[in-house]
Amino acid sequence: MTVMSNNINNYNLFWKEALVRIRSEISEQEYFTWFNRLEYESSKLNEIIFSVPSKFILDQIKQRYLIKIGDILNELTGSDIKISFVIKKQAAAPKTTQLPSAKEENSEHKNSHKPKTASHKNEKASNSYSFDTFVVGDNSSFAFNACMAIAKNPGTTYNPCLIYGGVGLGKTHLIQSINNYVNSNIQELDIKYVTAETFTNEFIKAVGDRKTQQFKNKYRKVDILLIDDIHFLQGKSSTQEELFHTFNDLYDSNKQMVFTCDRPASELKELTARLRSRFERGLNVDLQPPNFETRMAIMRKKCEKQSYEMSNDVLTFISKNINTNVRDLESSLTKLIAYSKLLNKKITLEIAQEQLKDSYSLNREKSIAIETIQRVVADYFNLSYFELRGKKRTRAIAFPRQISMYISRKMTDYSTTEIGYDFGGRDHTTVMHACQRIEGLLQSDSNMDNVIQKLTRSINEYRRNL
Repeated sequence: MTVMSNNINNYNLFWKEALVRIRSEISEQEYFTWFNRLEYESSKLNEIIFSVPSKFILDQIKQRYLIKIGDILNELTGSDIKISFVIKKQAAAPKTTQLPSAKEENSEHKNSHKPKTASHKNEKASNSYSFDTFVVGDNSSFAFNACMAIAKNPGTTYNPCLIYGGVGLGKTHLIQSINNYVNSNIQELDIKYVTAETFTNEFIKAVGDRKTQQFKNKYRKVDILLIDDIHFLQGKSSTQEELFHTFNDLYDSNKQMVFTCDRPASELKELTARLRSRFERGLNVDLQPPNFETRMAIMRKKCEKQSYEMSNDVLTFISKNINTNVRDLESSLTKLIAYSKLLNKKITLEIAQEQLKDSYSLNREKSIAIETIQRVVADYFNLSYFELRGKKRTRAIAFPRQISMYISRKMTDYSTTEIGYDFGGRDHTTVMHACQRIEGLLQSDSNMDNVIQKLTRSINEYRRNL
C-alpha cells in the first residue's frame, strides 16, 4: 500500500515506511551498521536529501543499498524519486563497525561479433609492445588475461573494457599489445588505437574545418576502438558528447572497445554521468604496483632483451630500492647498462649504488609519510587528523584508525613499532591486530577492497599535489 502525505514535497513518511521494509529484508547487523548512519535531511518535489557522517559511509550506502532504496521509494510514492546526499557529521556514534559481506557482480557483457573485410593498420601504436614482452605478476595477471582474451576474440566478451592504474604500471603496454596482436593475426578487422588527447584534438580540428561527418566515419566504422588515457577528457564537454555517441554506435554494433585511465571511472571529476556509466558498463580491471618478485622478473626480462648480463645482487638492489613502477625500474636499468657500455666497465653493486643513489634517494623522499595517510583517511571518514592520533577508542574512530595503520604498513617501510608511535604511542601489537583485522575484512568483503584502493589512490594524489 502506498503511504499518503499531505505535503507532496515532504517525503518523511514515505522514508519511514521504506525503512520498515528495508529492515525486514536485511539482517539486524546490516540495518544498524548502515541505516543508523543515514538520516533524512530534507526534501523537495521528487527529491529526497539524506545526510551521512562521512565519504566512507556515503560510498558504502551507494554501493550496497542505493538501488534498493530507490526502488522502494519509487514504489511507495508512485514517482521517480531522485536521491541526493550531503556529508554532515552526526553526534551519535555507530553501534558497530563490522562490515557485512557483499556479493560481487559479474559485469561481463557477451556480444556477437561480425568481422568486416576492410583493414586499417594503425600507425600510432608502437610495435615494441606485445603480450610476449609483458611480465605478468600478481598485480597484473587479471588485466593481462582479460586483454589476451579480447585480442583473440574481440567483441565477443569483456566489452567494453577499462584498464586503470597509476603511471608506469603497464596500461599502455597492454592496450597497444591488443592493437599489435590484432594487426598481426586478424588482419581483416578495422582497428583504431588513439590517445584521448589525439581524439580530442582531431575532434576540435574537425569542428573547425566543418568535417565532423568525416571524423564520425573514422571512429564509428571501426571493429575495435582503443583509447588511451581517458582521464584527459575531464572538463571537455563537447568531446565527451561526441565519444558518448561513438560509444553507443559501436556498442550497439557489437564492436570491441578498450579504454585506459589512471583511476576508476567513478573517480573521474568533470565527466558526464552518462559517459561514466558507459565506461563502467563492462569489465573494469586495475593494475597495482609490482611486488619484489615481479620487479626482479621484469629486470631479468629487460636484461635478456638487451643481451646484457647483470649480477643477481645488482638486480636485487634495484628491485628493492625502486618500487614505484615499471617505468622507473627500466630507467634505472637503462642508466646502468649505458654506463657499462660507454665506460667498458662491469656493473658491480658499488657502482650501482653510486649511479642510482639519486634515484632511490628521490624514491625514498617521495615515500608516503604516515601523517599524509592519517590526514587522507581522517578526511574520508569525516574525522580530524588529531582524532586518529589521539587516545579515544570509540568505534567511530577505532575502525578508521585501523585502516590508517593497515595502509601505513602497506605503503611505507616503517615497522609496526614506528607506526604505533605515530598513532599516539601505541604498542606494536595494536598495529599488528589492526592489520590482521583489515586483512580479514578484505578476504570476506569486496567493498573493503574498494575502500582501500580508493584511499590509496587519494593518498598518492595528495602526495603529488604537495
